[in-house]
Amino acid sequence: MNPALEPLMLVFAGEDDLPVPTHALFLGAEPHEALKAWPEIVGWQPFKPLADAWETAGFKRVDTPEGKWPVVLVLPGKAKDETLALFATAYDLLEDGGTLVAAMPNTAGAARFEKELAKAAGHIASLSKNKCRAFHAVKDGRWNTATVAEWRELGAVRTIPDTTFLVQAGVFSSEHVDPGSRFLTTHLPRSLRGHVADLGAGWGYLSRWIDDHCTGVTRIDLHEADARALDLARKNLADTDIEVCFLWNDVAGGLHHIYDAIVMNPPFHSGQLTDVGLGKAFIHSSARALKRGGKLYLVANRQLPYEAELDAAGFAWRKAAEDATFKILIAEKRAS
Repeated sequence: MNPALEPLMLVFAGEDDLPVPTHALFLGAEPHEALKAWPEIVGWQPFKPLADAWETAGFKRVDTPEGKWPVVLVLPGKAKDETLALFATAYDLLEDGGTLVAAMPNTAGAARFEKELAKAAGHIASLSKNKCRAFHAVKDGRWNTATVAEWRELGAVRTIPDTTFLVQAGVFSSEHVDPGSRFLTTHLPRSLRGHVADLGAGWGYLSRWIDDHCTGVTRIDLHEADARALDLARKNLADTDIEVCFLWNDVAGGLHHIYDAIVMNPPFHSGQLTDVGLGKAFIHSSARALKRGGKLYLVANRQLPYEAELDAAGFAWRKAAEDATFKILIAEKRAS
């Protein structure tokens, strides 16, 4: 559970604090037992595992937040532009007199973002607990709307300089083409054929390269857990000549097709923490989803221990390349 959830709920816990609203919108929604007592709570959550957890807990989820709400709860991400843009979205979705309530871990810059919100809203109230901070402000007509407009612009879709790729604050590699993915393309064979999967596809860089260079590929499936990145991928691959499928999927939970080849630059962070378990889960999902003799093309930071996992998953593999930061592992599924 996100540690900021507890202080977020405490804002509504005491007699002198905010009353539980008749209905509320939760941006970055994650379930908490206290929310089950609320009359109506609707959540927006772009990250598939957390969206599944929200719905499994019995709460309503929307793909696109809209309308006007008396309370908007916000659990922001860790990127500055993403957080400020989310504040602007919350402001736009509040009815007049409504309250924006945000909570963040101190390690994610809670104190800094509390000050940022105060720049726009003026007076805010806050509390601290569990090394997190919750703070809230009323949309009372005195907000600095120029500041909110600047935040809103931070969340706009934009183009990476010197490319045609569309990106957005908060998605992976939103400022430049990821160097690991770029390194992988220098070692992907143009002879790739058939049905290919791109795991953790992000906004579509690897799939775009495959579409542009591998004429034998008949279909690409992009598996991505961040719905925002997947929407960008749809735009970045809008003009492909082959079949492309965009799958909002938690790869760690498995794949639902069999592939001739898989490419991936697996994530290795969960929140702010390194989590090599994500990459390991990607490897095991790949092993189950490849044809016999199918190839896996993986790029990773040099220090990440994926070689033993390839062995455990039944792959025959080799290190195809390495530089000061990254390594490329090419693995083949053994006949079983």
